[in-house]
Amino acid sequence: MRETIANALKDALKARDACRVSTLRLIQATLKDRDIANRGAGKGPVETDELLQILAKMIKQREESAKIFAENGRPELAAQEREEIAVIKGFLPEQLSDEKVKDLIAGIIAEIGAQGLRDMGKVMAVLKERYPGQMDFARASGVVKELLK
Repeated sequence: MRETIANALKDALKARDACRVSTLRLIQATLKDRDIANRGAGKGPVETDELLQILAKMIKQREESAKIFAENGRPELAAQEREEIAVIKGFLPEQLSDEKVKDLIAGIIAEIGAQGLRDMGKVMAVLKERYPGQMDFARASGVVKELLK
């Protein structure tokens, strides 16, 4: 995955795509920061699962920023955030459909024997472990809550 990002950065540099270059450099810097933090904690470099979680978090941050910029009359900054989202999404696996997410959640609830809302954290932990970057966990938590009622 790191190699894919590095190659994409080289291609963006050759194409002189400023937005893509800055976003890819930001991704690489974030990965390097996490590697350094992991090294300090006695862990190895960032694995693919953790990388997908980092990318999903970056997308969520940009979505929030774009919303704030749009609400405050800064459409050019909101558009820039959306362009960055598009670049980052290119490295995530295909998103699962809402129906598939609901089926997966129902299966996990049955698998771990979740009884009520107090088990919501357990279900979400399993989802995040098994499907990083493949679903919107904010929407998934709403489905979990609905199914555990």
